[in-house]
Amino acid sequence: MQTSARSHELTPRLRVGPSIRTAEAGHYSGAQNLVARRYAERGYISSDLSTHADGSVVVCSAFDGLATVGTIAVRYESEQGLNADAVFGPELSELRAGGQSLCEFSRLALDQHVSDNKALLARLFHLAYLHAYRLGGCELLVIEVNPRHVAFYRRMLGFKVSAEARLNTRVNAPAVLMTLDLRYADEQIGCLGGSAANGAPTRSLYPYFYGSDEEVAILAKLRQ
Repeated sequence: MQTSARSHELTPRLRVGPSIRTAEAGHYSGAQNLVARRYAERGYISSDLSTHADGSVVVCSAFDGLATVGTIAVRYESEQGLNADAVFGPELSELRAGGQSLCEFSRLALDQHVSDNKALLARLFHLAYLHAYRLGGCELLVIEVNPRHVAFYRRMLGFKVSAEARLNTRVNAPAVLMTLDLRYADEQIGCLGGSAANGAPTRSLYPYFYGSDEEVAILAKLRQ
């Protein structure tokens, strides 16, 4: 199942700070500009933030006023496959052969001036998760990450390494294939979402996700 990319304002009544939305096509240029700038700062190359005519991509973005300060793209399976197929095709084929329903998160970028980037990252991931798992029915999330970020994704979100580093020619940098069982993410969000407000120290990103009441409100908006 794929989801609509209509814009939804999710945060004004829920939290103070940047608003999180499912982006419309008019927002894509802001998302691409942010991705291109942040990638360039790290020495990566960046092609256009592509979408398919079949609606296989949903872009989730964070806005401070009119400025895009965070973005992540959710890509569903389609005839074109996933971006990660270009580098990790055999591994993804094996996952599919095992009956896994795949989706992909990509084009993640946060503005360097965001004051609470951990909370913003968590909320973007939560919205992307809602599209992928709760609305799209996908079970396994795949991402390509730079080797130096592997420890973060493993520790903070529970990702597992599914293939070691190879050159990703789309960004001209090494990439590691990582996967996350979205049923595990669902359990962690249910147990920990919203608990960061309690002030307890944590080495997980899940406490910074929305709490259960907020998630219900967001899903209701997404389903409108």
